[in-house]
Amino acid sequence: MKIGIDILENEIVQQYPEVLDILIRDHTSQKNIFWATDNYEHLGNRYKYNAPITPDLITGDNGDIITPRVHKDQVLQRARAKEMAEVFTPSWICNAQNNLIDDAWFGVKGVFNQEITNSDGTKSWEVNSAKVQFPEGKTWKHYIRDKRLEVACGEAPYITSRYDSTTGEFIPVEERIGILDRKLRVINENVDTTGEWLKAAQTAYKNTYAFEWQGDSLLLAREAMLATFIETYSEKFGKEPLLKSIQYIAYIISWNVWQMDGLKGVIPNTCGHKTEVSVNLFGEKETKYSFCEGCEKGNIKRHNGIYCLIKDWSNKDLKTGKTGRKIRFVDLLK
Repeated sequence: MKIGIDILENEIVQQYPEVLDILIRDHTSQKNIFWATDNYEHLGNRYKYNAPITPDLITGDNGDIITPRVHKDQVLQRARAKEMAEVFTPSWICNAQNNLIDDAWFGVKGVFNQEITNSDGTKSWEVNSAKVQFPEGKTWKHYIRDKRLEVACGEAPYITSRYDSTTGEFIPVEERIGILDRKLRVINENVDTTGEWLKAAQTAYKNTYAFEWQGDSLLLAREAMLATFIETYSEKFGKEPLLKSIQYIAYIISWNVWQMDGLKGVIPNTCGHKTEVSVNLFGEKETKYSFCEGCEKGNIKRHNGIYCLIKDWSNKDLKTGKTGRKIRFVDLLK
């Protein structure tokens, strides 16, 4: 995979068979994720709001359709900010907020880096290069198993900081500050064999979650997490992981980073007031009206839409016996 902020779908198809199909899958609907934005409808009916994202729409001559926000023109950026409150956070802020989480987890400040103000007034960070030390009663394995979630993730800058989402500046592996970047760093520091590294990385990915409304941003987030896996492994071992390992990480990502209306816990636009017309035994049309109690009363547990499923990888599915029990995300909310 070429180093750069824009991950090309054509490159994924050519180098990693079946991976793009995995990355555009929605496991709740058992279909593909959908656009959930009007930004592409000028390209035709298959790019309209409710249309599914399929490989042919974003590869071949269409390989540059989906681009990171920093590459979108200013008019489109402003429109998305107005319509969907899409505001991307500079990496130094992502770092500062992720530091707060880790300060609490470790019980000390500045474990991974020190926040600094540069001479020109801009802010950044300086990586602590010493091996991460863990507090009494906690180990690096506890850290990678610690569950973290980025809400309304956009391109997932809090999870992996491959590039600054506001400037487009590419960030080297050793300087990254995302939730997943930190987990992979401690794996690098404590594991030296490929087999053990892959097992630990799978654990890290299984305990890192995010959701997003818009299909293009969701795909960019999934792609960024996959690229991070490939880049970090390559940095550690001097070669790319095997295709089967890449495919499995893509599968984990497709479950853990999902398309959802974060205010309702359902697939976007699947709930609300509905009208159903049917024909009875006498050939007469009957109209049935249903109202969404969740929307009416503001109760996230009572929507009539399709509630999103995720996997609890720590438990087995009682029906299949396979690792990873399917649960509704909304059932995790108190």
